[in-house]
Amino acid sequence: MRAYVLRRLLLAVPTVLGVVTLVFVLVHLIPGDPVDVMLGETARAADKAQLRRRLGLDRPLATQYVRYLYHLARGDLGRSLQSGRPVRDLIVARYPATVELAGGALLVAVLCAAPLGIAAAARPRSALDAACRALAVVGTAVPNFWLGPFLILVFAIGCEWLPVSGRGGVAHLVLPAVTLGMGMAAILARMLRGSLLERLGDDYISTARAKGLGERRVLFKHALRNAALPVVTILGLQAGGLLAGAIITETIFAWPGIGRLTLLAIQARDYPLVQGCILVIALSYVVVNLGTDLLYGLIDPRVRS
Repeated sequence: MRAYVLRRLLLAVPTVLGVVTLVFVLVHLIPGDPVDVMLGETARAADKAQLRRRLGLDRPLATQYVRYLYHLARGDLGRSLQSGRPVRDLIVARYPATVELAGGALLVAVLCAAPLGIAAAARPRSALDAACRALAVVGTAVPNFWLGPFLILVFAIGCEWLPVSGRGGVAHLVLPAVTLGMGMAAILARMLRGSLLERLGDDYISTARAKGLGERRVLFKHALRNAALPVVTILGLQAGGLLAGAIITETIFAWPGIGRLTLLAIQARDYPLVQGCILVIALSYVVVNLGTDLLYGLIDPRVRS
């Protein structure tokens, strides 16, 4: 297991370097000049040239990239053009809110998907199976930008059970987490149903039944664990995608996370802040997928070899 973990960590290094390089290139391809944002288009040419020299923007792109890697290795993401505060401090202040929202959405997805997927696989081609599949299709088809306002109208404005927006206690987390997690729940439910049905047709399941084991024990002890690997794959990919997909949900519910911070930075053309936010989101995705790879080795020992 130690060799497997070390191998996955070493493979993550070029991935992280590729993410850092891609973020740097994409941000520098954004139209506009950050100097014009800071000083205004009516500023004198001499003042613009002086600020461009101070920021290092007059240097070749390769030199800027090496300088960017040097500062990044020291944990320096630059300063916001709008507020003047360090980008690292702005991200650290907002990141816990996004992790909280993603964790809540992940919990909603698992709690909804597991019963639906298992129930549908236990009784295939039944009315229960058809209902579970219909719910999964609806959950996949409904977009966040429609589901969020709908939940606000029904549960916040109509019933007045939950707050409309903001971050506070558990009540503030319910609607954003449901909005962000329902699409993931639908995908997981369909994947779990298909994987379980495939495992239930294997020879070792027939052997377990022939030994007289109950259907519940066969389903949960023998089939479910072996059916979990493709589900964990989707779970890892979707969990990383929650951080990026949280931008729309955070905007709808005024949730003070890194997704909303990214959108505000784009609107203000705050390039260092945009670069820092995208980099953190991308690296979070890499870390989540690395954790998924390590989880493979615990679920299925064959993966380690």
